[in-house]
Amino acid sequence: MAKNEKTGKRAATAASKTLRSPNASKSVKSAAGSALAQSKTSKVTSKPAASRAAKALRNPKASKAAKSAAGSALTQRPGKKK
Repeated sequence: MAKNEKTGKRAATAASKTLRSPNASKSVKSAAGSALAQSKTSKVTSKPAASRAAKALRNPKASKAAKSAAGSALTQRPGKKK
């Protein structure tokens, strides 16, 4: 199994765990949903979803799985063009 496949599976698992959590906030679940929807596709994270993912990463109460899913969603956001 390639490294990207393993990382993608880990991110999808974290996103799924976050979506099932009754304690996860709306913004955290949104970021997790974005990460999960993009697993094994060439889709990119939208600007509003990236904003919610960043908010989830800054949340000190967010779980490790939630932050993993949010980080995955953010890495799938295209970079700024120079």
